[in-house]
Amino acid sequence: MGIKLLIADDEDPIRNGIAKYIQLHTDRFDKIYCAANGREALDTIFRDKPDIMFLDVQMPLMTGIEVMQEARRADALPYTMILSAYEEFKYCQQALRLGAREYLLKPVRSSELLEKANHAADELFGAEEEIRLDSAEEKNFLVELAREYVEEHYYENLMLADVAQKAGISAGYLSTLFQKQLSKGFVDYLNEIRIEHACAYLRQNYLKTYEIAYKVGFRDEKYFSRVFKKIKGLSPSEYRKQNQ
Repeated sequence: MGIKLLIADDEDPIRNGIAKYIQLHTDRFDKIYCAANGREALDTIFRDKPDIMFLDVQMPLMTGIEVMQEARRADALPYTMILSAYEEFKYCQQALRLGAREYLLKPVRSSELLEKANHAADELFGAEEEIRLDSAEEKNFLVELAREYVEEHYYENLMLADVAQKAGISAGYLSTLFQKQLSKGFVDYLNEIRIEHACAYLRQNYLKTYEIAYKVGFRDEKYFSRVFKKIKGLSPSEYRKQNQ
């Protein structure tokens, strides 16, 4: 039986964009359902029993928290990953208490959501059987091959599926290898590489922050700054001042 995925978000571009991206980059999910509000999401959960769900916190008719509460009462809660524009601890705490496995702050790249969905599928159903390898040497070789490719192409619009194709394996399996061998996901690894190169440009002090962001592969300056601070513990401008 195929794996079923539900994407619940009241913003049409986000909801449809995620669904289209996942459909284009993997055939692992047999069914992808979309819901534009909380009531629609809950109806889909009860009717179609999705295995995995991306769930927005703030939606019309029912919030994401209310959807989780009702689904949990009925023992029908899928593997849930929350999408939220709210950093407030209370939302995160409520979601985690109800069984959410991830709390992701918007904006989230579609490539990262694909990685999360594949990881969830691996956790629920195991890695795809046709691509399992027994040799540790083979696994190490595949990870090193992927890392080398990332090092050479980090500044491009690089996605997990692109790197997996170069390594000759599925995106889901490559995601699993990264988690097991590097203790981090593909997106986290890619971001670390990009931020290290960004640091070099910041120390040179001749490019503006938004120029550096684009030069190392980010397409959004705000997202770049957020990732930079998460990894380095300070903003790009603060890092530049410290290293002038």
